[in-house]
Amino acid sequence: MISRREALTVPTALLFTGGLRSTVAAAEENPTRAFVGTQKSSDRRLRPPKTLNDHFPFVVPPSQEAWELRRQQLRTQLLVANGLWPLPEKTPLNATIHGRIDRDGYTIEKVYFASMPGHYVCGNLYRPAPREGSSSAPRKHPGILFAHGHWKDGRFHDAGEKAAKASVDAKGEPDLDRGRFFMQALPATLARLGFVVFHYDMVGYADSTAIPHREGFRDAAAELRLQSQMGLQTWNSLRALDFLSSLPDVDPQKLGMTGASGGGTQTFILAAIDDRLACVFPAVMVSTAMQGGCVCENCSYLRINTGNVEIAALFAPKPMAFSCANDWTKDFLRQGYPELRQLYQLYDAPERVAAREWLQYGHQYNVHAREFMYSWMLKHLAGKEEKVTEPPFRPVPPQELSVFDDQHPRPKDELDAKALRAAMTKASDEQMARLWPQDAKSLREFRRIVEPALRVMVQYDTLPRPDELAEWGAPERQQQKLPGGLIASAGELGHRSKTGESVPYCLVAKAAGRVKGEVIWVHPQGKISLLMNDKINPLVQQLLEADFRVRAIDPLGIGEHSDEKPFTVDQGYAGYTFGYNLPLLAQRVRDVLLVVRAHTQPKLPLLLVGWDAFGPLAILAKALDGGVITKTAADVHGFDFAKIEKTDDPMMLPGAVKYGGLGAFLALCVPDEVLAYNHQGTDIARISQAAYRAAGAAQKLHLHPDPLDAAQVIAWLVK
Repeated sequence: MISRREALTVPTALLFTGGLRSTVAAAEENPTRAFVGTQKSSDRRLRPPKTLNDHFPFVVPPSQEAWELRRQQLRTQLLVANGLWPLPEKTPLNATIHGRIDRDGYTIEKVYFASMPGHYVCGNLYRPAPREGSSSAPRKHPGILFAHGHWKDGRFHDAGEKAAKASVDAKGEPDLDRGRFFMQALPATLARLGFVVFHYDMVGYADSTAIPHREGFRDAAAELRLQSQMGLQTWNSLRALDFLSSLPDVDPQKLGMTGASGGGTQTFILAAIDDRLACVFPAVMVSTAMQGGCVCENCSYLRINTGNVEIAALFAPKPMAFSCANDWTKDFLRQGYPELRQLYQLYDAPERVAAREWLQYGHQYNVHAREFMYSWMLKHLAGKEEKVTEPPFRPVPPQELSVFDDQHPRPKDELDAKALRAAMTKASDEQMARLWPQDAKSLREFRRIVEPALRVMVQYDTLPRPDELAEWGAPERQQQKLPGGLIASAGELGHRSKTGESVPYCLVAKAAGRVKGEVIWVHPQGKISLLMNDKINPLVQQLLEADFRVRAIDPLGIGEHSDEKPFTVDQGYAGYTFGYNLPLLAQRVRDVLLVVRAHTQPKLPLLLVGWDAFGPLAILAKALDGGVITKTAADVHGFDFAKIEKTDDPMMLPGAVKYGGLGAFLALCVPDEVLAYNHQGTDIARISQAAYRAAGAAQKLHLHPDPLDAAQVIAWLVK
């Protein structure tokens, strides 16, 4: 395991003419130091990273209006995280339905369809038995999706006689048939009650085995394109709802969904992003504790600054109910559920949310929880108030539920993970190419897609407001006199509560005289780069002589903004890390934006310069600054997101390649003035130039493929 300092520090090329390096003076003589003695940064990000097993409380906003704003932000975050922003094209499902099995009061059919070309979703369709003498026109029934979760073999699950007997003895199940085959008992009972139910496979389960569960989406290339097994599964759920709602005997205004454990995750995630669902029941999943342990329940950005309770809350005020057991949901009725009721109360609809617990049982979806769900669905989808007692049923041998047989073999065009990802990449690239800025209208559409995505990647909407920011530090680090009539002030900038993010800084200025503006200085060595051989760096001196003051920062992991605690990205699956913690690059961009937000003097120009390997930080920060920064100079340093090969690369930014890379983010800087240089070997120019031309601001973008002399950069910046 490597130290946080080693993991987060980017190797730095020599910046200054003659190969000189900034040297660190003795601590008491170094004017750039923000802290004295044993004092350290108060930044909460220096604590251990968050994991899926931490605490995830839900704080209810004070009003409907506040919640609706948060709801829109969070829905966008979920779509970006799942690789579904913008939604991919919905290609024809070409569904095959065959092999009807008649049962007492219901029928079962076998279904497969293409959620995207070459990828098939398989399942069983349970329908109420046709009424004798009924007319040829099909009767419309409420429709329900059933997601099976991580029980062995999914919809083919057979718990076995021993486990079934234990369930019966514990009074969790009424008989051995339901103890062994509850996966069939649930949709069978719903069909008898008048619902059409589609029970579909998770990726890698039952008939859907072209891509093994938990495999195929773990590398850096998948992260850079936000391709994940969770995203694929969420897309399958969305297309399953397309299939169900298209059936002639289903009322598309009365759609519900249920699932337990991982199926519960599928349920509340789809409920959060698809408005067609009218009623849902995620069982034994939602809590403020463990958030979901599988790769199919985790992906980058999914739960940053949120958790399952708040994600489930996006469904409000539509009917939603939960079951809890002696697992991670055991405290839900006391932590999480009261807040949900409070949210529903904002809509005067507390009766539309409900939860019950059976703590005498472990992780399960047994008959007690199922009967609670049946009554809930009947009430809210069929308008019937009644307590349901689940009837006995005769299970179908699991092998007879299989979708594929001699007459219906596996499709020849079915793709494995590698081939499917290539097809997804091609489709996504073509979709993004259609957004290429060509005129003012297309530029607006490009920004409508790419800017919210980048805001999610940096969590821009969670940055403190300017009025929430403050600067603090040791008095002796303020107003330090330097030779040549200069002063230096060093400290920490962050939320005035001192409980959130903060960044160490050093501000150098003339002690007296005119101030034309401020320059934010971003360098891989941090604020110590303001010095050279224990004196003010000549480049800084050049800015000071032009009447600009200079504020340098130590981005996260640099200088005084680091520690020695172990820090690693999960090597099995980066989504376990980046699903709860922003990538380092995003954190560093936030550090720059903190300083930008602290600039509350609009008449005083704010300039930004990103040196060496930290030039891309400047571009990303400028893309989100809201027009506060007047001019930006950035050394691209030959950087290209597409060249990243490891998920723990300090420049990793999941989704960056999907949305067009650094060139697309540079395009978001339009129409403000930017100098981007040293971009030889990258594709940064094409899309950024197109955007600036579309905005009628081509003269504001200055691109130089080769390195520039640092003094030239400064001269351009202050010109």
